[in-house]
Amino acid sequence: MDKQRLQAYAELIVKKGLNPDKGQEVILLAGLDQPEFVRMVVEECYRNGVSKVNVEWKDMPLAKLDQLYQSEEKLSSMENWEIEKLRWRSETLPALLWLDSDDPDGMDGVDQGKRARAQMAKFPKIKPFRDAMENKYQWCIAGVPGKAWAKKVFPELAEEIAEEKLWEAILEAARANGDPLANWDEHNATIHRRCQILNDLKLKSLVYHSGNGTDFRVGLIPEGIFAGASEKDLSGRVFNPNIPSEEIFTSPQRGKAEGVLVSSKPLSWQGSLIENFSITFKDGKAVSVQAEKGQEALEKMIAMDEGAAYLGECALIAYDSPINNTGVLFYNTLFDENASCHMALGRGFSNCIADYSKYTQEELHEMGINDSMIHVDFMIGCADLDITGLTEDDREVAIFRKGAWCI
Repeated sequence: MDKQRLQAYAELIVKKGLNPDKGQEVILLAGLDQPEFVRMVVEECYRNGVSKVNVEWKDMPLAKLDQLYQSEEKLSSMENWEIEKLRWRSETLPALLWLDSDDPDGMDGVDQGKRARAQMAKFPKIKPFRDAMENKYQWCIAGVPGKAWAKKVFPELAEEIAEEKLWEAILEAARANGDPLANWDEHNATIHRRCQILNDLKLKSLVYHSGNGTDFRVGLIPEGIFAGASEKDLSGRVFNPNIPSEEIFTSPQRGKAEGVLVSSKPLSWQGSLIENFSITFKDGKAVSVQAEKGQEALEKMIAMDEGAAYLGECALIAYDSPINNTGVLFYNTLFDENASCHMALGRGFSNCIADYSKYTQEELHEMGINDSMIHVDFMIGCADLDITGLTEDDREVAIFRKGAWCI
């Protein structure tokens, strides 16, 4: 891949994605797949005044060995240094960047029950720090090719060619060709205008229908708002949490969901693929799931905690989106979720409440924001998806027809 294009992508990720303060520290999570690009990003951070970049290398094959060979007791424990690290993060609030190159199938063969129980055992120790940091720092997720990921997306190609082709698809999806910074200024403005139109409608529910079997209604929070693209943390710093991002989203009201949602793309969850699945909701809760592949993983997902079976997000994206139009199935939620409409199980977004900083976490949950240790996006958008909004004064408004925006 041409180094000038990669340098422009690195600049986009740092300046528009993370937007660190001068003197702020950065934690950078990365796999072992693209060390040269990681170095580009680190140098770009320093050029933008970051005081220190802490690179944490991740390796999915090693993580899989831990899952296969460590006892459940060991996997469930946290060392004192791990807790102190979380405490340091909650007190100093470094910006967090994740360069995702994971193998979509990288955790196939592990005991999903053992893995889930270990995560549930550790979560009570993690949650206080996670809550203390919420909306107080910038974070960004962006994609870089991994060899196993590239071969999953382009199985017919040789490894090096597949990796190069995945680079091309990532840069196209991320609006990183031409002038990436200008592209994102225009994109953010467009998304924010559409959010304002939706917020002015004062919607109380959304109704979904498509030919694949989706037949669903979800209630919205009266104080809720639609958001998308760039956002601000509580100190006013602007950042883009996802590169790419095409979605306009809100957090629905917990307990207000009825019907069936049918997936339109595979879901890679923690290194396991879930394919051709549906989720049935009653009184807001997922009461049954069916999957042609990954049934066990899907069942474990909605049982991770009490909030895992409730919705945390409704996201609206035209089927005729730049990512969908690449024709590439990425097998990666960051990209596939931005190809068309999706939902998310688990934790909702407190910043989807107007003036959210005025409320406590307890008050936000009472309003209807779901809480959970997970937040898992799954895709439901298709070419014939219709979405109708019901306003507070009981008017019906066409939001989507045949997968396209009506507003």
